Amino acid sequence: MNILILGSGGREHTFAWKIAQSPKCNQLFVAPGNSGTAEIATNVNISETNFEAIKELVLKEDIKMVVVGPEAPLVKGVHDFFLNDDAIKHVSVIGPQKVAAELEGSKEFAKEFLYRHNIPTAAYESFTKKTVEKGYTFLETLKPPYVLKADGLAAGKGVVILNDLNEAKAELKSMLVDAKFGEASTKVVIEEFLDGIELSCFVLTDGENYKILPTAKDYKRIGEGDTGLNTGGMGAVSPVPFATPEFLNKIEQRIVKPTISGFKKDNLPYVGFVFIGLIKVDNDDPKVIEYNVRMGDPETEVVLPRLKNDFVEILQAMSNGTLDEISIEIDERAATTIMLVSGGYPEAYEKGKEITGVEAIEDSIAFHAGAQIKDGKIVTSGGRVMAITSYGNNYQEAIKKSYQNIEKLHFDKMNYRKDIGFDL
Repeated sequence: MNILILGSGGREHTFAWKIAQSPKCNQLFVAPGNSGTAEIATNVNISETNFEAIKELVLKEDIKMVVVGPEAPLVKGVHDFFLNDDAIKHVSVIGPQKVAAELEGSKEFAKEFLYRHNIPTAAYESFTKKTVEKGYTFLETLKPPYVLKADGLAAGKGVVILNDLNEAKAELKSMLVDAKFGEASTKVVIEEFLDGIELSCFVLTDGENYKILPTAKDYKRIGEGDTGLNTGGMGAVSPVPFATPEFLNKIEQRIVKPTISGFKKDNLPYVGFVFIGLIKVDNDDPKVIEYNVRMGDPETEVVLPRLKNDFVEILQAMSNGTLDEISIEIDERAATTIMLVSGGYPEAYEKGKEITGVEAIEDSIAFHAGAQIKDGKIVTSGGRVMAITSYGNNYQEAIKKSYQNIEKLHFDKMNYRKDIGFDL
């Protein structure tokens, strides 16, 4: 069948790389795609949130499945758009419907869901412009550091962690009163700080059944030693060495199972990926930091390469409600990815820098993210430019391969973290 992937990042290039390997995929389209997807699929210059243009493409190219990469189209209701249109309602859409996508679209909605289903998470309260004074009072009841989260989508940058009470109050005002994150921060969730080590758990569901993919850990801060500003992610490793079978069992019993049954109890129609951001606190207990309603980036670049199954078969089973009939096969090797970013990212950076050396990469996979083809050359088009993924017998070996290949690559002001995996 013909398949369309929505999105343009490293996650979507990884989806395309995996789907293109399947004999069940006839023609593969990516909207809008990047320089990496251009090599293995047909890029179509349509925004992932332009639903009318997506519909035209689906009808014109006889597309039978749409795999949604990023969160914005899901939160805006792309799945519902298909279901409500007789011309395209037969098309399989991989991604939850709008009401379920609120789990990522609203931090408050997610916290209420967690509390309702007794899923372990940090204590919290939420505030608006009108209750900003109450927010100050609530901050005074907490011990530092203080965690402030913009309620809506803020491109991975809406979470601020501060150690000083006055700074936290000023930040709350900046978010609520000065609309620092625009619409996204008309409401702000303040949480107790959880101390521990983070990891990501990825679950596939058809709404009834679920399968758990390998765990991964990503590195959000721009600077070595996890310092500096938050980014969309600077690298990832899979599996996570500290995730023992006992710990994974706790995640499944205390978090995954009640999450999937919570979807059914709350009538949240969910066919797609559930990304659960977790933290392992002192006594080896997992707690939920956040839900995302799609795969993570750059975690996809280490999780999907470890999946041995035909990915299209899995996607079909998710769509048909037969996920229980699939058994997930995982490559025993570790996978790691290192993200190359534009100089200045996550703040202002320049685009259009030529990337050289991609053809010299050996024994690693270059997943393109913020990169496009212009006049026959690959040039930078975003902050996170390329993810270099490698396999190894352990994560140290895999990381070493990625760094060796990075030395062959070049673009002006190229930046990357040299310490991925340092804390493991």
